[in-house]
Amino acid sequence: MHPTSVRRLLADVAGGRVSVEAAVRRLRHLPYETIGHSTIDRHRALRQGFPEVIFCEGKTVQEIEEIAARICATGENILATRASEEAYLKLRALFPDARYHARARVVTIRRRRGRRARGSVAVVSAGTADGPVAEEAAITAEMMGVRVRRLYDVGVAGLHRLIGRLPELGRARAIVVVAGMEGALPSVVGGLVGRPVIAVPTSVGYGASFGGLAALLGMLTSCAAGVTVVNIDNGFGAGYAAAVIARGT
Repeated sequence: MHPTSVRRLLADVAGGRVSVEAAVRRLRHLPYETIGHSTIDRHRALRQGFPEVIFCEGKTVQEIEEIAARICATGENILATRASEEAYLKLRALFPDARYHARARVVTIRRRRGRRARGSVAVVSAGTADGPVAEEAAITAEMMGVRVRRLYDVGVAGLHRLIGRLPELGRARAIVVVAGMEGALPSVVGGLVGRPVIAVPTSVGYGASFGGLAALLGMLTSCAAGVTVVNIDNGFGAGYAAAVIARGT
């Protein structure tokens, strides 16, 4: 249940507009609800300001559908990552306003629009091939009410492309930098801009990149201050962290 909904319910009880018994019925699934295959965290939005996110890999389409239905029933937004087109089509049959972001493999369903964060996030990608992970980060931050600036294909192989965008980077409260190959771009950005940089190594690259391990190790050993690193291809984790910084929560 969203914090606003909880406050409204408590105010209705205090004002005599809702009985205690009715309030108990509405709160009966807090703090979690078990639906057999999954246990839905009903307190996530109350604790963290954003509802539970559905990670679709490893789940059946039916499981995804049932989890989404339970979350939407409380009026919360849906963010489903690593979603197949098949899962999206099932969700769209239930929720016509579901949107599929095919490049990022993300499904979004908006049930409420919260107050926009004052701060913005910049999502930077080294190459076009890093786009799916960058988009996952950008969409995650946008679903959390944060404005996102996308600066794509500005890697170190043509550094002048990045230098021309420095004013935009400086206006962001946090910067997500997505790169594969040798993973050098976050160090460059961290050395140019005084903002938190969240580095995302991708599995993009030839054999010696070891599926993103080379980029991960390079980012972990960055000489630039203010660079933190999430796991390989974890655009969601980076976008979420950047949005929390931008929201100031």
